[in-house]
Amino acid sequence: MKKSEMTKAKPSAAEGLKELFVDELKDIVYAERALLKALPKMAKNASEPKLVEAIEEHIKVTEGQVSRLERIFEILGESSRGVKCEAMEGLIKEGESILEETEAGPVRDAGIISACQKVEHYEIASYGTLVAFARTLGEDEIASLLAETLAEEKDADKQLTESAYNSINFDAAEED
Repeated sequence: MKKSEMTKAKPSAAEGLKELFVDELKDIVYAERALLKALPKMAKNASEPKLVEAIEEHIKVTEGQVSRLERIFEILGESSRGVKCEAMEGLIKEGESILEETEAGPVRDAGIISACQKVEHYEIASYGTLVAFARTLGEDEIASLLAETLAEEKDADKQLTESAYNSINFDAAEED
C-alpha cells in the first residue's frame, strides 16, 4: 500500500488492542441501547403474533445484554457511556424505511424480519470479534460474558429465520 493511500488516524485513535477493544465495547453498548428504542416500533408494526412475541422476547434479552455490557465495563474500570454506532443507526433507519414502504401484513412482516436479521448479523460479527479480542487480551471472564451474548444473538437469528420460513415469507408471496 502506498503511503498516499494510508488513512491518517485521529489524534484520539486507539494505539493498542485494549484501547480498540474498549472502543468497540462502547460502540456495541450504544448499538444495543439504540436497538432497545427501535424494537418496540418493530413489534408494534408486526402483524404475525409469533413475530411480535419474538421481538418482544428479544427486547428482554437485549436488556440483559446491556446489563452484561455494563458489568464488563465495571470489570474493566471503564465508563459504560456508549459512542455513536453509525452502523446501527443505519440499520435502524433502514428498518424504519421498510415500515414506511410496506403495507401492514405479511409483506411488512417479511421486511421486519429482514431488517431484524441484518441487525442480528451485525451484532454476531461484533460480538464474535469482541470475544476474540477478550481472549487475546487474557480477559477470560469478559470473553465468557461476551460469548453468552454471541450465543443469544445467533439464537435470535435462527428464530427469525424459522419465522420467515414457517409462514411469513410464504404468506407474503401469496400477496403478489
